Formats: sequence, structure tokens, C-alpha cells
Amino acid sequence: MQKVCWPYFDPDFDNLGERIYGPPCRVYIDNDSIQDCTVVKVNSENKQGLLLEVVQILTDMNLIITKSYISSDGGWFMDVFHVKDEHGNKLTDKSVINHIKHAIGTSRRESDFIKASEANNNSLEPQLADHGEHTAIEMTGTDRPGLFSEIFAAFADLHCNVMEAHAWSHNARLACIAYVSDDNTHTPIDDPSRLASIEDHLSTVIRATADPASNSTHVGHKENETDGFLAGQGKGCMNSNMERRLHQLMLSVRDFDEPFCEPSSLSLLSSKLEYCDHKERKTTIVSIGNCEERGYSIVTVKSKDRRRLMFDTICTLVDMQYVIFHAALRSDGADAFQEYFIRHIDGRALNTEGEKERVIKCLEAAIERRVCETEEY
Repeated sequence: MQKVCWPYFDPDFDNLGERIYGPPCRVYIDNDSIQDCTVVKVNSENKQGLLLEVVQILTDMNLIITKSYISSDGGWFMDVFHVKDEHGNKLTDKSVINHIKHAIGTSRRESDFIKASEANNNSLEPQLADHGEHTAIEMTGTDRPGLFSEIFAAFADLHCNVMEAHAWSHNARLACIAYVSDDNTHTPIDDPSRLASIEDHLSTVIRATADPASNSTHVGHKENETDGFLAGQGKGCMNSNMERRLHQLMLSVRDFDEPFCEPSSLSLLSSKLEYCDHKERKTTIVSIGNCEERGYSIVTVKSKDRRRLMFDTICTLVDMQYVIFHAALRSDGADAFQEYFIRHIDGRALNTEGEKERVIKCLEAAIERRVCETEEY
């Protein structure tokens, strides 16, 4: 009888890389080195967008980042964050510490899985949640007094139950995300004809301005749409993901340009409506230099300190297709200083004055969009 031989595979072969180089993501929580804050260290294989994912997780936990050092040159990513809880204290709750470790590690694995799935998916259809609880509707346009009330009145006329809504206004531009369900059945709205009717009604409301040409509205089902009106089904998103989407929508309507009419300075987030003086918001200074030896552009941001400041800056740079290689942030409680060493995603530095001017305007707008919000430290 002929003997059949199979090649031998070491069962630990798949873990060989981890044994040599360590796991793809390590999170360390240090409560001993510094007296008044907790140090969160993240070491991981590098990939585009990882820094934003980590900052999103810390932001969603309402942690205050007082200092940070980032280095991701080459194939390895190293981050150090000095954080406090929302009351300004060190992190002592074991469940919070464990959540940070688990969330960052899980986010890293899920991100890799989603990226691989997208690479294998040739369909042009969006991947919407298949067990959603609402329909997400996005709108952009020219802001004016009373517009938000008119939008809610339109939802009532359309028999839509508004479960949650978030809106930002800056330089006379408005971006709004509303999560709605059918008023009678309390289920998501997914009928194409009804969505078309909602689009038509809301578009009429948003376009009713002195300058109708300044508004662009449409309905679609692609998650990467960044202007006009969009409807899609889903269970909802983490707070920072919603805020990142608002940043993208405001960027799409060019709120970084000077307003074409006197702004109402409206900023509504989590059902909070506040007004502030437009002139008092110009406290952010952004400058851009070059590090010719390494081919970086150096972005320096000086502004008043507040929560979610680092998130606002990083998500804007990432959405503008820039890669952050090194960064540092420090805060003294009143003012914050941020420094980023960046290149465009194609590997080049910011070479033209026009590109530098656009980055400066976009970062200033990203920081000033919610400067009206009152937050207690």
C-alpha cells in the first residue's frame, strides 16, 4: 500500500510573527508615572487612519487629552496620551481602563477586517445595517434664522418621528443629521418613493433663501456622499463618528470661506442651541512650514483649549487626505498648542501657497465650528 505523506505545519506558525514582534496592537495604561493624569500608550503596526480611530475612542469616553506625542514613521505606530476623566481626575475605575484596552484592540482588528471585506467586495451598493432602527437623513445648505425650526416642521408634515438630530452652523452654512422613523410604525423609512417625497419637501425648505443657487440638495445611498441630502438606514453611530460626518458635510459646503451673508452663528449639538459672537471666535492661529530634510510639512495650531480639540483637528487632516507622521499636543488648561508633521497621501509635502491657504482655512473652520459650546472642565 502506498503511504501518503502530508507536509507538517507547526500549529504555532500563525503566531510566530506575534512572538517575535509582539501582537499587532498593544495598549498600556500607566497610573504611576505622573501624579495628576493617566498615561495611555498605544503601540501597533501602522496603517492610515489608526491615529484617528484611537482619538475617537478616547473622545467618545469623554476623556480630556492634556498632552500627546505621536510617531508613526515607518511600519510602526507609537502613541502616548496624557488623559483625565471628565472631572479632571486620573482614571482609577478598572472597568474604564479595561474598556480602553479592549476598544482600541477591537477597533484595530475590526478596521482590518472591514478593509479586507471592502477589498473583496466589487459591488457598488452601500453596505447598510441590515437590522437598523431608524433612517439617517443628512442635509446641507445656507443657514438662515428659523431654518432648523422649518426643517422640524417639515418632518412633522411628512409623518416622520425625529428620534435624534444634530446640526452645526458656521459662516452661514448649515449641516444637519437627523435620525427618523415612521411616525405610525416606528420603523425605518426605506420606501424609495417616500424617500423621494421627503427629499423634495426638505429640498424646498432648505432652498427657500435669498440665494437658492447656494444650496445643493439630493438624495442618495452612498455613505461617502458629502453634499446635499442623503438618506440611509442604520442603527446609529458613535458620537465622534457623527461629529466627523458633520465636519465632512461642513467641508463640502465650504464653510471655511467667508460667509456670503451675515451668519447666525448657530451651533446645535445633542439638542443644545447656543449663540455666540462671530468676532470672538477668531482666536485660532494656524501656520504651515516645511521640514525639507524629511519632506514634511509642519502644521502648527494655537487655540483656546477645549474638549474634542484634537479630534476636530485630526479628522479634518485625515478627511483632506493627509497622513500624520509625527505630532505633539500640549495644553495648560486655557490654551492649546498642536504640531503635526504631515504629507499628502500621495507622499508629497504642501508645495503651493494655495494648498497651504486651504489647509489653514479648513483647520480654523474645524476648530471654530463648535467654539460656541459651553463645556465645564
